[in-house]
Parts: sequence; structure tokens; C-alpha cells
Amino acid sequence: MKHSVAFLPATLAKVINGIAVAAISGSALFSLSASAADATAPTIPGVTAAGTKVEFIREGFEGTEGPIAAPDGSFLFTETRANRITKIATDNSISTFLENSNGSNGLAFNDKGELITVQVNNNQVGIIYPKGKEKVFVKDYEGQPFQRTNVLVLAKNGGIYFTDSGPSADVKAAPRTGVYYISPEGKTKRVVDINKIARPNGIQLSRDEKTLYVANTNGEYVLSYPIKSDGTLGEGKNFAKIPGGLQKNEQGVSSSGQDGLAIDAEGRLYVTSNAGVDVFDEQGKFLGGIPVPHKPQNVAFAGKDKKTLYIVGRGAAYKVAVLTPGFAGRVK
Repeated sequence: MKHSVAFLPATLAKVINGIAVAAISGSALFSLSASAADATAPTIPGVTAAGTKVEFIREGFEGTEGPIAAPDGSFLFTETRANRITKIATDNSISTFLENSNGSNGLAFNDKGELITVQVNNNQVGIIYPKGKEKVFVKDYEGQPFQRTNVLVLAKNGGIYFTDSGPSADVKAAPRTGVYYISPEGKTKRVVDINKIARPNGIQLSRDEKTLYVANTNGEYVLSYPIKSDGTLGEGKNFAKIPGGLQKNEQGVSSSGQDGLAIDAEGRLYVTSNAGVDVFDEQGKFLGGIPVPHKPQNVAFAGKDKKTLYIVGRGAAYKVAVLTPGFAGRVK
């Protein structure tokens, strides 16, 4: 899908980028820690060659989620706690793409160049950019507000799938986790029954959009669902087992750490987990893993011809050159 969007004039963008980079570089938050050293990827056929550098870009970001490729080839991700969307250019220069993002997490550009996001400050889904085009698509379901809208994926027909991962660990409330679909006509349906997934997180479509993948953070398997003609889902199944298994997280909950999902031009599925970035083929077979010094949260292909895999997590950003580009039909 071809995207276009009006960015700032070059001169103004250069000035803003310079200010943003200077401000970031001058912050003590962005000093390189001992754990932020570059890593090296192993041989994964069609994915990485042995010895490929997993390049450290920077750390100290205030949240690292929602990554996508921007229409100009740069890389965007959300700093949810800082309430902004940040841009990393192909030369690793860093700037602010959008302030006051309403806590945007998952991102997607539509074919009009509008940026659709899930927004956790008010737990809603809608358009956040460009200025003056803001619009809320949905903020509750059957009269109940969402608990933590998380990630979305935009289908070719304009339909939107998104997840609600349930309340934060510090909120005492019964979880109402689920997967939802906003039809091209604007109607919202819950497509995975409430609490059928312990903690739905990352979400992604197959290349032919006949399958929806859902990361279940508290489970061992990435799940897959067949998509029906009306956008609803058939019975789910275990698609790919995370090789690192379950580990206790910071809250003492057993978790595989699976979070962000992306696909490449040959349909491989890239999954962030406790171990790094796990790569699976279209049948769910594990092909290998890319190590990352900081525990990763999410991934996206960007850069020239989408042949760079960007990895973000725990306030840090990395990138690695890959042999097969990301799928051209989607921003991830």
C-alpha cells in the first residue's frame, strides 16, 4: 500500500531536528550504559548473515513502543510516558515527530497520510495527525471503557484490529482483555471473546490478510486466527511457540515476554520476547533469534527499501540490516 503524508518543510524540519537532537544529546538520560553495547546476529537463512551487527542507536527514551516506518523511510516510535512520537532518520539522527500524542502507543498511516493510533491516556483509537484532522473512532465497547488499548494493525480495506491488554499491574480491576475490529464503516466488534487471551499484546496480519496473529504475553504461543469475509475471526490456534518459554517478570507473573510483531516480504513473523527477536516461517517453525542487549518490546522494518529491522525496548533503540525487506504492503 502506498502512503503519502505532508511533512514539515525541509528547512524547518532541519531546524527542529537540530534542536531535538541537541536537547537529547545533552541529557544525562542518554549516556551509554554498559548493557547497551552492540550485539551480533547469528546466521538465520533469508534473515541475517553471521556476524551482522545489531547496532545500538541510543537509550534513555521515555517508553519505546508502537514502531512503524514513516512514508519518508524513517522510523517512528512512541514515547508514551513523554506523550510524544519520536523519529529516527536513516543516519540515526533523532527528532520529535509529534508532541502531545495523548499517550499514543500503536501507530499506522492510512492511504490519506493520516496517522491512526491507539491512545492510552484516554484509552481510545483514532486519528492523531495531521493537526486539524484529529478524530476519535472508538473509546468504549458496550458502554464499558477500554482498560488499556495497546496495539493496532490496519487492513487494506481500512478496517482496524486492535488489542486491549487489560488493566495495568497497579490497577485493581477485573481484566476485560480482548481483540477488537473497527470495520471500514466504523462499527466496532469484539472479535476475540473477553478473557480468551490472558494478555493480548502485539497484533499483525499475514501478507494475504487471511490470518491475524496475536502475541499473548503471558502465554508460550503466538496465536493465529482465520479471518472471515466480514472481518470477524474463526477459532484461534497455537501458531508459534516462543523458544525461551515462560519466565517470571517484574511483577512475578510468568511471561514469555512476547510483544511486538512484524512480517517480512516472504511472510516470516518477527516476535519480540524475553530472549530477543524470534523469527518464524509462515508455518510457525522457529528459524532463529536475534539477540538484543535491552529486552525488546517491539520491532518494525524501515529505512531504504525496508531492509533495516529496528528494535526498541526498555528505553533503547537498535537496528540491524536484514537480507529480506519488510513487507511493502504495510507500515510494519
